[in-house]
Amino acid sequence: MIIIGLMSGTSVDGIDVAVVDIQGNGLDLEVKLIAGETFAYSPNLRSHILEVCAGKALSMEDFTKLDNAIATEFAQAALKTIPQGIKVDLIGSHGQTVYHRPPQENKLGYSLQLGRGDLIAHLTNINTVNNFRAADIAQQGQGAPLVSKIDLCLYADKTNSRCLQNIGGIGNATYLPSTNTDKWESKILGWDTGAGNVLMDLAIQQLTNNKQKYDHDGNWSRQGKPCQDLVRKWLKQEFFQLQPPKSTGRELFSPEYLEQCHQDSQPYNLSPADWLATLTEFTVASIADSYQRFLPSLPDEVILAGGGSCNSYLKERLQANLPNSKLLTSDDVGISSEFKEAIAFAILAYWRIHNFPGNLPTVTGAKKDTILGDTYLVHS
Repeated sequence: MIIIGLMSGTSVDGIDVAVVDIQGNGLDLEVKLIAGETFAYSPNLRSHILEVCAGKALSMEDFTKLDNAIATEFAQAALKTIPQGIKVDLIGSHGQTVYHRPPQENKLGYSLQLGRGDLIAHLTNINTVNNFRAADIAQQGQGAPLVSKIDLCLYADKTNSRCLQNIGGIGNATYLPSTNTDKWESKILGWDTGAGNVLMDLAIQQLTNNKQKYDHDGNWSRQGKPCQDLVRKWLKQEFFQLQPPKSTGRELFSPEYLEQCHQDSQPYNLSPADWLATLTEFTVASIADSYQRFLPSLPDEVILAGGGSCNSYLKERLQANLPNSKLLTSDDVGISSEFKEAIAFAILAYWRIHNFPGNLPTVTGAKKDTILGDTYLVHS
């Protein structure tokens, strides 16, 4: 079955499109990436999304316009990526998260992804699945991270324990014991590790007056020296103390959060390069610290995906913080680092139409395995 996976993460840096051939049943899948492209949002739409993520109020009319605009750009991106001669059977669209609130004190969480599945189906004339997080949240789960069951499907190893670490706007991890471990599937863990690229990207944009969106390859950060005192202080924040299951987003790691970090840094007289190096170290340290807190033992291998996997300075610092774990990228084990999450939502769509549960309750905290996603059919 040929499926398109569509994904835009918390960095809001563009729409990832993966055209994927998926064969098999349940967790026994063969997955082949046929084509992958990334499309930047139109500048006005990206600015609008970031404003809403930062808490800007919308009228219902403006809300529906934004929902439609995102769906339209998702649909256009999908159509532009389909190779000539390929017939696509299904689309799995994550949409664009604009609000995420984890469960609190026996209250259900809430997560909102814009980009209407019905409109994507109409514009592409392809059956579409979206709204994947809602069913897990209805079962008192976090609705995140949802990639952990895909990680189980694609990355489990007989010999090595592995952490699959995605570093997008927000970081998330899946811990996979070696499959030779007794009752290994019951020991899988996953959680959001904290800020991924979001604070670094915000800082770069401020330093360059929006002329630069991110620190390419960590070149600017590499010139600085991280302030470890600040990193230790920031790691005392409540989110990092919480036991998994847990999830987070821009609601916490916001421009206001960055401004508080900047205020904390004033006594240290950091240069711009020191400031960026310190934010990079915070991301790295939040990952390593969470492994040390929550895992039974440090993983044999850490496999990176997402934009952070392209930042060589970040990878060097992560290796320094996890000296006994082998650091790899998803590409090293045969799965595209760049399009891993888009591939994941293609798989979730495949599972949805085969009525196979897509969540992992040991990771999300949901009460039970649940079929994920809403379907919009244009083909009988």
